[in-house]
Amino acid sequence: MGKTWLDITVEMRDGMVQWPGDPICRVGLHVKLGDPIPGQPGKKIPCNLTKLALSAHTGTHMDAPRHFVANGKTMETLPLDAVMGPCRVIELKDRVAITVEELKPHKLKRGERVLFKTRNSTKSWRMAKTSTFDKDFIYIPAPTAQYLVDCGVMTVGVDYLSVGGYNKDGVECHQIMLGAKRPIWIIEGLNLAKIKPGKYELACLPLKIVGSDGAPCRAALRAL
Repeated sequence: MGKTWLDITVEMRDGMVQWPGDPICRVGLHVKLGDPIPGQPGKKIPCNLTKLALSAHTGTHMDAPRHFVANGKTMETLPLDAVMGPCRVIELKDRVAITVEELKPHKLKRGERVLFKTRNSTKSWRMAKTSTFDKDFIYIPAPTAQYLVDCGVMTVGVDYLSVGGYNKDGVECHQIMLGAKRPIWIIEGLNLAKIKPGKYELACLPLKIVGSDGAPCRAALRAL
């Protein structure tokens, strides 16, 4: 028997936490099995039908370059190699940000997929249980974003709603990573609380939305 896939996706819920100012996630029934069909006496609705209203950046999701780059690639152009294959989960201890100094010993490689586990996974990460946004999450400062580009990393995943900070480098981080000659594909909102650092196989498939700057996705890991 093969090794078990570990789901690292946050559950999508009605009213779940979102980036301040983004549309509130709404999940509910449009029609309910067994309810009367309006205008058709004696007949009942034969199925449940769920209605969704949400941002493309709700919960566990990906950013396409178009998110911060005017003519950047859109979500349907995502190369599947960026989100399918070997990756590393790297646990970082800095209490404020993901720093170049802390990353250097890990010797990031060109074309690598890396997921960063920080205190967000235990302290700040409450997406599945609250609608309260944490402004003090661990983030990637602009110099670290440039370091990741210089290393040639292909994909970066983080354990809160943004790679860039809320109070600092939110725009700059995205612009550097998404605007690089070889853009870094970004996965945000991962739940790495139960994941140990190490080597894994990654499977992360976003919705194929034409022209979109991002998309919700389902992500999973399997130990190598």
